[in-house]
Amino acid sequence: MKTTTLANPFAEDVIKGLTAKPKYLPSKYFYDDRGSRIFMEIMAMPEYYPTACEFEILSQQSAAIVQELPFKSPFNVIEFGSGDGMKTKHLLKALMEAEVPFTYIPIDISREAIDTLEANIKEALPAIDLQPQTGDYFEVLNSLDSDKPALFLFLGGNIGNYKDHEALELLKKFHKSMKTGDGLLMGMDLQKNPRVIQKAYDDPYGVTRAFNMNLLTRINRELDADINTDQFEFYCDYNPQSGEVNSYLVSLRKQHFHSTVLDTTFYFEKDELVWTELSRKYTLEGINALAQSARFSVARNFMDCRHYFTDSLWVK
Repeated sequence: MKTTTLANPFAEDVIKGLTAKPKYLPSKYFYDDRGSRIFMEIMAMPEYYPTACEFEILSQQSAAIVQELPFKSPFNVIEFGSGDGMKTKHLLKALMEAEVPFTYIPIDISREAIDTLEANIKEALPAIDLQPQTGDYFEVLNSLDSDKPALFLFLGGNIGNYKDHEALELLKKFHKSMKTGDGLLMGMDLQKNPRVIQKAYDDPYGVTRAFNMNLLTRINRELDADINTDQFEFYCDYNPQSGEVNSYLVSLRKQHFHSTVLDTTFYFEKDELVWTELSRKYTLEGINALAQSARFSVARNFMDCRHYFTDSLWVK
C-alpha cells in the first residue's frame, strides 16, 4: 500500500478504515444523496420507532419545549444533521407562535436533504427566516460568527452514533460554541425491550441492508473500485447490557478489490467483519451523567407516550 496524503477526506478514511484491524467504515459516509434517500425509507418503516416517537414528541409537546426556553430577544435555531425538516417544523411553528424573532439555520452534509428541507419548511412556514447551510457541522458553525443566543438541535438520536469518548468530545465542542443560557435539544433513544430495538435495526425489508451496502457502492463510484457487492452481507447485533447496537458488513468469501483512485488493493478473509455503525441506547441516569460530564444541566426530558425516546433539553 502506498503512503500518500489524499485531499478527499472520504478517500483518507476509507484507506485508513479498510487497512485497520479490525476493519471499519465511518458511519458519517452513509449520507450521500442516495444514502439520505434510503434513510428516509428507513424512517418510514413501522419497525423503526425512533422517528415516530420523536415526531410524537415534537408534534404534541413543542409548546411545552418553547416554554422552557429563556429567549426574549432574537436568537438562532441551529440544527445539526437536519434531514428533510419534517419533524422540526412542529417546533419551528411553536416558536413562531411565541412571537420571539429567530433565524432557523439547518446544517446537513447532503445538498439534496437541504433542498428538500427548504421546500418543506417554506411550504409549511412561508414567513420563517430560513438560512440553510450545507457542509460539516463545525466548519459551518465557525463561519456563522453570530453574537445571538442560540438553541442547538441535534435530533433523531444521532448522538448515539458516537462512541463514549467521541460523544463527550462532540458535546464539549457544542458547549464551547455556546453562550451561557444557550440550549441544546437532543434526541436520545432509550433502553427498552431488546426485541423492539433488534427489529428496528434488522428490518425484514432489507432497507437497512441497502443503507449499509450503499457504502460499498459509494466506494466503487467515488474511488473507482471494483467491489462485488454481492459478496458482502449485512449484520447487526443489540447488546441490552451495554445498550449498543453495532452494525457490520460481512465478507462472504476470501476476496479482494482494487481502487484506482487510492492505488490500493484491499484484502478480506471469509466472514471478516467491517464495522459500520454504533447506535447507543440510553438510560435517564446515563443522560444525566453525560450532560454533567459535558458541563451541561438537564432542564427536562420530553418523552413519547411509551417512553421509548426522549428529546432532552440541556442548558449551558
